[in-house]
Amino acid sequence: MLKISHVSRRFGNKLAVDDVTLEIPQGQMVGIIGRSGAGKSTLLRMINRLSDVSSGYIDYEGSRVSELKGQALRGWQRDCAMIFQQFNLVPRLDVITNVMLGRLNGRNPLLNLLQVFSADEQFAALKALERLDIAQTATQWAQTLSGGQQQRVAIARALMQGPRMILADEPIASLDPRNAQIVMDSLRDINAEGKITVITNLHTLDTARAYCERIIGMAAGKVVFDGTPDELTTDVARTIYGADGLKEAFSEALTSTSITPLTLKTSSAQPAP
Repeated sequence: MLKISHVSRRFGNKLAVDDVTLEIPQGQMVGIIGRSGAGKSTLLRMINRLSDVSSGYIDYEGSRVSELKGQALRGWQRDCAMIFQQFNLVPRLDVITNVMLGRLNGRNPLLNLLQVFSADEQFAALKALERLDIAQTATQWAQTLSGGQQQRVAIARALMQGPRMILADEPIASLDPRNAQIVMDSLRDINAEGKITVITNLHTLDTARAYCERIIGMAAGKVVFDGTPDELTTDVARTIYGADGLKEAFSEALTSTSITPLTLKTSSAQPAP
């Protein structure tokens, strides 16, 4: 169980995340939606401890994550893998080495410096690439791959950490429709097969509804919705995106993924936009 209790993050006079309280059981696939600037990325970064909380606390299985330091913090960041929108690969290293970099946390620093990896680590990296259906790219430079392939390499690198949780920050925002679907299918399969908690920030309603069993909506740093896809009515979506942003969220969903758009249920006589 991941417990986020009254967590806020302040940047100067601005509250990027404002008094968020959530409980996420192990093995859930959760989509966090909202407009740009809603606080989605900041929340994920605090869970992973790339950013510290300004107030409140984060717990995982009895450990106070928000207060971890040193080796304990490195252990948490190994267990809680992060996938970024921009992949964060090393362009002039081959794919398999990029994947094996997922093992750096907890290894001998000298071996890391020399980029020395065992046969077992190489085999595990190939298995991870095979799972993402890109084992054939293992010896290519990362910079030669398409965006979708690079994101799958980033997911394989996260799997090399042996994580119990994967945080994905807008993982399909820069991908074409086909690759967006492949990446989301991969995250769903990882969640289902390994019972790994997946928490992913998504900008579009349809993608979240198609893939996530639980959806959290954020607006102005606050959680304004927490429920199932079926509970995400038009009125709720307006609360998350605003009247002008809702149309944008749907139009982006049509162009950013190849998923058949889902129709929001209305919760009042007011017609859907």
